[in-house]
Amino acid sequence: MPSHTAVLFLDQAYRPLRIESWQRAITDFFLGKVEVVEYSADRTIQGVGRTHPMPSVVRVVRHFKRDRIRLRFSRLNIYARDRFQCQYCGERKQTEELTFDHVMPRSRGGRTTWENIVACCISCNSQKANRTPAEAAMRLLSVPKKPRYLPTITVRGMGAADIPEAWRPYWTGALEA
Repeated sequence: MPSHTAVLFLDQAYRPLRIESWQRAITDFFLGKVEVVEYSADRTIQGVGRTHPMPSVVRVVRHFKRDRIRLRFSRLNIYARDRFQCQYCGERKQTEELTFDHVMPRSRGGRTTWENIVACCISCNSQKANRTPAEAAMRLLSVPKKPRYLPTITVRGMGAADIPEAWRPYWTGALEA
């Protein structure tokens, strides 16, 4: 998502939560879920008969505890839990180079759960095939389990020069390139 169409979401304490599209920010604003903290200096949204400033930074209005949020099982959340790292060879990969692996194969009753799925590179998945890690003589780097908190996803491909000016006061850490 290009930084000029992205909106930085902050928690109640003005700490970065995530980056979403401007459409999501507008929807959440009209639903009363967020308040606009900063507007883009050079971007607007063309409405019916009127031009509106585009939000650049919004703050979530309602406080929530991260551990009480229902964690959705998804491919991206599995990759984030496993730090975008193959759980057999240890190599960090892009999402296109990762796949799911059922530790206990589905053909043997393995289920698609947090405790049975790991991020795996395509070559390791092919090598393991329809076997358990022990049968394939492969070792898992970590035992898969449901995370206690929402995984934090780092925005890649955004250098310091790409961070919109309006985000800088709220951006507490360096972005991973």
